Amino acid sequence: MARHLITSALPYINGIKHLGNMVGSMLPADVYSRYMRQRGHDVLYICATDEHGTPAELAAKEAGLPVDEFCAQQHEAQKAIYDGFGLAFDYFGRSSSAQNVQITQTIARELKTNGFIEERSIRQVYSNADGRFLPDRYIEGTCPHCGYDKARGDQCENCTRVLDPTDLIDARSAISGSSDLEVRETKHLFLLQSKLAEEVAAWVDERGKDWPTLASSIARKWLNEGLQDRAITRDLDWGVPVPADTWPDLAAEGKVFYVWFDAPIEYIGATKEWADAARDTDPEHRDWKSWWYDVDETVRYTEFMAKDNVPFHTVMFPATLLGTRDAWKKVDYVKAFNWLTYYGGKFSTSQKRGVFTDAALEVLPADYWRYFLMANAPESDDTSFTWEHFTATVNKDLADTLGNFVNRVLSFSRKRFGDEVPAGKAAGAAEERLGEEIARLLAEYEEHMDALQFRKAAAALRALWSAGNSYLEEKAPWLEIKTDQEAAALTLRTAMNLIHLYAIVSEPFIPASARAMRSAFALSEDTAVWVGQEEAKALASVPAGTGFTVPPVLFAKITEEDLESFRERFGGAEQNGNGNGAA
Repeated sequence: MARHLITSALPYINGIKHLGNMVGSMLPADVYSRYMRQRGHDVLYICATDEHGTPAELAAKEAGLPVDEFCAQQHEAQKAIYDGFGLAFDYFGRSSSAQNVQITQTIARELKTNGFIEERSIRQVYSNADGRFLPDRYIEGTCPHCGYDKARGDQCENCTRVLDPTDLIDARSAISGSSDLEVRETKHLFLLQSKLAEEVAAWVDERGKDWPTLASSIARKWLNEGLQDRAITRDLDWGVPVPADTWPDLAAEGKVFYVWFDAPIEYIGATKEWADAARDTDPEHRDWKSWWYDVDETVRYTEFMAKDNVPFHTVMFPATLLGTRDAWKKVDYVKAFNWLTYYGGKFSTSQKRGVFTDAALEVLPADYWRYFLMANAPESDDTSFTWEHFTATVNKDLADTLGNFVNRVLSFSRKRFGDEVPAGKAAGAAEERLGEEIARLLAEYEEHMDALQFRKAAAALRALWSAGNSYLEEKAPWLEIKTDQEAAALTLRTAMNLIHLYAIVSEPFIPASARAMRSAFALSEDTAVWVGQEEAKALASVPAGTGFTVPPVLFAKITEEDLESFRERFGGAEQNGNGNGAA
């Protein structure tokens, strides 16, 4: 079986993330990782908190904490939420780790040796009101290209053009709002992307031909506009230090690497964290270099991210790795997502609008969110979250189609046949038709999962659940039992086998509910290993005589009262306006 390296964009450290962040990277990566593990592949799913940069410093200052202590607390807070969502990372690291510092500095040295980093004097914006140089993203103004009045000094989020702070019209500090800015001279390191542009373009042409259109089109747009040399250091107190053995003057001035230089390297750094965590107990199976170094033919690397992260992962990070002239593994497939909006507008912490991940888990179990988000993943277009749509999906798909099937089958069988799976007649024509239908739908589900088409996969999964309900309605065991108990027993045994199959194939989407379904049956050798086509047709993995229990209700319906309370707590369409917003 192939080895699959999977990463999701690193969540930033300065606060709890909303549902758009969840569905744009970490959740689909988890769904895919779980599926690939079930299919027997060797999977390593890596993520981490992104902890450097000005926002972390400012958030720590606001919290009244040293920045390292703030980041440590926020890392634990975010990790607890991701555990609550059932995200099965193999390792969830930190970009401030010693491993990332070491690898980032090593890569920077290699780039300098190969002539792709040089020191330049530049004129940079200094805010007199704030008493500091301002990072590009903390300078706001009007975009000279599209006129958007909240463009940042590094990029306009409206037209996505890359900018320099001096390009902005009516520039001001995003920290204090002051326009008392001046340009001062300072020295920084530049990654010479212009010298690597042809190599990156050739690499994108070769790798990107199979990427989703969203990812490949963004990468080519950046390349077509021409790669510019980019400053990769900043005047900050918090970050990966410029190594003194290579750039002593800059190190003495306290320069650190730009967060977008070291953050993608943390995928490698977190893998080394994972390996080092088991250095004494599992060194043979935790060789970090076996995933990242000279492994193009043996490891398939898939990245998950929202569209605003695509340029850095498809252009800047590959340029960095290509420039080392070393055998670092580069991404094979980039799965990019559009925005999840809230009633068509932005999620907003300050305006208390939208659903953030901690609050989501307070009101409903994780599987409700996991299923809805993946069934409506913003793959081809932006997707709008509404409480009405969420309620309808949960009630129809989870409560009625899956949950009700499980409960009515197990409850009825226990009532009429006791606590063991009944035997009944041999399978007949109806069971044969059902087996063929299940095998067909399972193949469709697998096809969509293999292609990372999650909305289509969720639709195929829902169709699998619906097939069980159709069979149950056709056979009507509540009527059969009145005239032919053996026929009713066959129907219920077949339906119980469907429940077990559903538990296995639903596990990537709704892992907690899948465990509850599997644990209903007393199968000593039971695992969540994937179901083969012939096994799916036979529907006989739970034999007669197997003990079972009736689990608690898997999915409670969302009531009108619930819906109203959610609208009141989180805001609804009437509070959101008509603007389009990014997740």
